[in-house]
Amino acid sequence: MVADPTGYVDTLIGTGKANAAVGEINNFPGPAAPFGMMQFSPDTLGSYAGYQYHSEKIRGFSLTHASVGCSAFGDVPILPVTGELGEKPWDRVERYEHGSERGEPGYYAVTLEDSKVRAELTATTRTGLATFTLPADGHVLVKGGASLPGNSAAEVTIEDDTTITGSASTGGFCGKPNKYTVYYAITFDRPFTAKGTWDGTAVTPGSGSVKSPKAGAYLSFGAGQVKAKVALSFVGVDGAKENLAQEIPHWDAERVRADTRARWRTELSKIRVAGTDVGELKTFYTALYHSLMHPNTFNDVDGRYIGFDDKIHTLPAGRTQYANFSDWDTYRSLAPLHGMLWPREASDMAQSLVNDAVQGGWWPRWPLANDYTGQMTGDSSVPLIAALYAYGARDFDLSTALKYLVKGATSVDTTPGAYQERPGIAEYVKLGYLPNTDVARGDHARVGASITLEWSVDDFAIAQLARAAGDHRTAAEFARRGQHWQNLFNPATRHVQPRDGSGRFPDGPAWPPATGGFGQDGFDEGNAVQYSWMVPHNPAGLITAMGGRDAAAARLDTFTTKLNAGPSEPYMWAGNEPAFGIPWLYNHTGRPWRTQQVVREIMTTLFSPTPDGEPGNDDLGAQSSWYVWAALGLYPATPGTSDLAVHSPLFPRIVLDLPGRDLTINAPKASATARYVQDLNLNGRDHERTGLPRSLVSTGGVLDFELGATPDRSWAADPDEAPPSYRDGEHDFLASADTMITVQPGGSAELTVSALRLAGRDRSLTVTSAPPAGITVSGPQRFRLDDGVARFQVSATAPEGYYDIPLTITGDRRTVTHTVTVLVAPEGSLVTRYNNTGISDDNDKSQANLDGAANSYSRQALAEAGLTGGREVEVAGTRFTWPAAPAGRPDNVAADGQTVALSGQATRLVFVGAASNGDHRATATVTFTDGTTAEADMSFGDWVLPGGSAADPVFGNTVVVHPRYRNVRSGGAGPAFVFATAPFDAPAGKTIAGVTLAKDKQIHVFAIGTNG
Repeated sequence: MVADPTGYVDTLIGTGKANAAVGEINNFPGPAAPFGMMQFSPDTLGSYAGYQYHSEKIRGFSLTHASVGCSAFGDVPILPVTGELGEKPWDRVERYEHGSERGEPGYYAVTLEDSKVRAELTATTRTGLATFTLPADGHVLVKGGASLPGNSAAEVTIEDDTTITGSASTGGFCGKPNKYTVYYAITFDRPFTAKGTWDGTAVTPGSGSVKSPKAGAYLSFGAGQVKAKVALSFVGVDGAKENLAQEIPHWDAERVRADTRARWRTELSKIRVAGTDVGELKTFYTALYHSLMHPNTFNDVDGRYIGFDDKIHTLPAGRTQYANFSDWDTYRSLAPLHGMLWPREASDMAQSLVNDAVQGGWWPRWPLANDYTGQMTGDSSVPLIAALYAYGARDFDLSTALKYLVKGATSVDTTPGAYQERPGIAEYVKLGYLPNTDVARGDHARVGASITLEWSVDDFAIAQLARAAGDHRTAAEFARRGQHWQNLFNPATRHVQPRDGSGRFPDGPAWPPATGGFGQDGFDEGNAVQYSWMVPHNPAGLITAMGGRDAAAARLDTFTTKLNAGPSEPYMWAGNEPAFGIPWLYNHTGRPWRTQQVVREIMTTLFSPTPDGEPGNDDLGAQSSWYVWAALGLYPATPGTSDLAVHSPLFPRIVLDLPGRDLTINAPKASATARYVQDLNLNGRDHERTGLPRSLVSTGGVLDFELGATPDRSWAADPDEAPPSYRDGEHDFLASADTMITVQPGGSAELTVSALRLAGRDRSLTVTSAPPAGITVSGPQRFRLDDGVARFQVSATAPEGYYDIPLTITGDRRTVTHTVTVLVAPEGSLVTRYNNTGISDDNDKSQANLDGAANSYSRQALAEAGLTGGREVEVAGTRFTWPAAPAGRPDNVAADGQTVALSGQATRLVFVGAASNGDHRATATVTFTDGTTAEADMSFGDWVLPGGSAADPVFGNTVVVHPRYRNVRSGGAGPAFVFATAPFDAPAGKTIAGVTLAKDKQIHVFAIGTNG
């Protein structure tokens, strides 16, 4: 067994780059205590999260860090330099080389190449001790106003010839409105010889104080060694001074280094492993080390902390307030690890969230310091606290926690600008899903489907906590809500897909090829193929909906042909949290050997003991804790429970120091090639199952694995040998219908209704319709559910236009309603070629995306300017009909070479529309009835900022209307333009039959005006 796990921690692992989709991993190499407030570490130039291994310059050693995907922390960088101060010391950086770096738990050192200063850092929970060896006279730069996200305010005070104090106010995490202020105190072991301050515009020699968002100070020292003690507080400078006095009352850096390393030795020894592969041991223990960096101690040594109400509170003796919960990332794997092995700290973490809720009024989502951020989607600190509880954290106020969890899951603060825990919760409760509308806006796009999936997990977690609290009524209600994932499962595509407010699924396939952006519409950082697996509490129901175990396994096989594909491909993205649990779904398909295989492939191909050795952002320990579980041969499969799924351990022997009794994992044949389970015993008895008893996390026990180099395809392959699924509340069946079909006038087209059995016993379903006049529907009134599909014929004698057909699909105990839109239009007409939605309602701007940036024309502003759906308009001697497409439906053609048929005896035409993202010149090909062709100008000015002027547009365009505003995702909402191109006149004796549009998708054609 490893005697000293700290010897296998390489603090540079995971400080480089992951795959191209996310870039930086964002771990930091500097010293910190477990769950420490102080994280004293170098920041490199250009890194938004602090340290980037591949950068060559250090901007300073800042006091706070987080391995996140947006700028955060990096407060108060301190940089020792020699030589002249320079005109802009706030911008000063130093080159460094990795050969001079040394990192271990509790210690970091590097030589700054430009000044030849040797910098050594150590840290305790709230304080740091730096040793700077200056080869010549130099300065210590304190960049008080240089937090990574920028600062709204900063203050620096030089109190005497050895002490400097100050504060820095910052926030704005991922563009959110959160704020915090950090206070600090720095003392030196010898007096400085000169001083001065700066405000970001000029240096003031001799000055002793400064207030400015870019405030800073310099302190000059003669050559030799200078030691600086640094302390933090979020309460005040007095708190920082007391933290400093209590935690480092001496100047012995080696003592601090040894004490902090001893603390790490104790914590890392909670998992002892036997192994001989140094790379595996380094990867494992560094992952465990990174799993204990966050959340962070937030209170001072005297128990005081600043609350979510911006008031100072004092903790009961012996308790700790924690901050910085990256809950969307960490609820899956990090929180269970903390709850199981550190239940005392985990209890304080849970109580910290309760304190936040009581002080702020609402349960916090991605809380940072003492403020809400609401970052990411879902309500993910709900399954986080449920995981802490399930795995052993019991010393917190569960009843108060449950009160606020239910409050946030049933109501929302509608005050303008207020934090909203679950935006759109009223619609979610009413519909059983969050519609993919403006209310579902995320950081990257509309994310209604992924929010619904997350809230299903969150509600399932509430049910588990309510049951633990003895509130069976709440438990039953939220267990039912935990099955809301099924309301987005489309039987026609066998995928989870977003739905709009009227219940419609998107047209076309579940995953159209990516066209840019960070994922697919409806999903946060991912797509339908990736998110369709995210039903961790009910894999059996999901697999049933997918068509059964064989069908699901075949999909998984295809899905895992790529393991880190990023958000825009239909494959596994191991570097992002929604995919964390997917490999264990093979356990539910009768193929646990594939779980064992895929998990080990991820471990060996995407993780390594190198700076680039993780597949994505570490996200406050999320990726690292996944690797820890993977190496143990266990995985916390069901959020909110202590259900552990089994695969195969990496090491021949593992001992987990649980609070009551050890959990020992023996796998004597474990090796790089022996990854397949042949047999498993639990406490001496055969255990041919891929799940373990919930009680194991508290009682401990002995697991004996027999591993081999070839798969045992029969081991634990029966359905009843899979981990549990929670199926209460499933629907009897799911059903959907085509969202839209096109019928030629006087013709007919096929309408498809799709259905699948879930929990019920229906043998057949009844389909009824109520078409409007001029539309008829014919086909079977009943169809066999096992057939999965019923086909109907829709005929149209109605005039051209859009018509809705209400459908009712009825089983023994359930009725499903859908609305099918019928477009009656001639084949080849412009309306049948529409492929873009460019007009939105003011109350749901997300309906359209004209320019690829989620901006669009306002339907109301167009109407105000005279363009309403179906209206005939004259322009340049032609007439056109403005699109009457229903809200959210395509209403224009993004030109890509489409051929459009024109009716009548036209000899003149104009194109009506505009260009996006600049003016665009293009040419269309006009075809005449005699088969000959000619070229027609199809150039448009930009819809917002065209060249020329409103009176004299570019390319000979005519302004059709000039609406006074447009709908935008962000920024100004000024006026827009709709143009008509310069008219095309056919040569004498020729009649226009049709036109082939240019190939330029930035040109949008809403209508074609003709004189025919």
